[in-house]
Amino acid sequence: MRIAVVINSASGTALGRDQIAEEVARHLAAAGLEAELIPDMPEGLLARLDAAVAHGADAVVVGGGDGTIAAAAARLMGGPTALGILPLGTMNMLAKDLGIPLELDQAAEALAHGAIREIDVAEVNGHYFLCSSVIGSPSWLGRHREKHRGRASLRTRIAFALAALRSEWKHRPMRLSVSLDGGRAVRLWTRALSVANNRYAEGFGQVMAKPRLDAGELGLYVARRYGAWWWVRLMVGMFLGTWRGARLVHERAAGTVTIHAPRTALRVMNDGEAVLLPPPLVYRSHPGALRVIAPRAAPVTVDAPVEEALPPGAAIA
Repeated sequence: MRIAVVINSASGTALGRDQIAEEVARHLAAAGLEAELIPDMPEGLLARLDAAVAHGADAVVVGGGDGTIAAAAARLMGGPTALGILPLGTMNMLAKDLGIPLELDQAAEALAHGAIREIDVAEVNGHYFLCSSVIGSPSWLGRHREKHRGRASLRTRIAFALAALRSEWKHRPMRLSVSLDGGRAVRLWTRALSVANNRYAEGFGQVMAKPRLDAGELGLYVARRYGAWWWVRLMVGMFLGTWRGARLVHERAAGTVTIHAPRTALRVMNDGEAVLLPPPLVYRSHPGALRVIAPRAAPVTVDAPVEEALPPGAAIA
């Protein structure tokens, strides 16, 4: 299999590894893959992704975080070329859901011996994502994280913690109007709202994990109460597999989600990448639009329960 490779050296775990491109090439060769590395270009990462797509290879392999992977997916979706993933980001959520190992040598072996799967791609106002899209306080924290990316000192960690505390009182609840699948709009107030590309699982140790990537649906999550203690309870609940019972969020499933807001723009964080978008925000799923290379072991499929209603005005945080 011939592959074109693009490495985002600015991704989380690639930072500080000056020879990351050579390291990737060595592991791919050891796995028996014929790889051509797309070099740096003055135009930047997106131009390199375009060059990789135009290369005519059997697959485009991208080394980076979830934001880099989503940028590649936007160029490959709907076409015959498969996407391979080398997890070099901070979170690597999609790689984990696909069962791709986080160590480079093992990830290369998974690419060499994997199978093609078709997974969903989500979209909001022409911007594509594979994991989640967040508005509200978490998107401001993501902006702060991007500002200090690559500077993992004690000082930056303290600054991030202080920013998280400030976000609790600095950013007031948003007044939104949400409709699902073109239905009746529900008005609500919240500090945090997320639209996920397929729903999250509930089970021991499954933090932000998804049992399916091809259900063709979006998961809407609206914080009931948002703050530091809410985050702690949510993470503990996800780890223990009890977060739905704790009723920390309103959850709904839909094919489309439309969000109106009385403002000119909303800060949206798609797979960790922040962008300003004018409302209404129109989310939709593109089922099976992306071909990816994944380990042959099939993931467990679990149908998660969903709340029957999103009570008007109940999501006040």
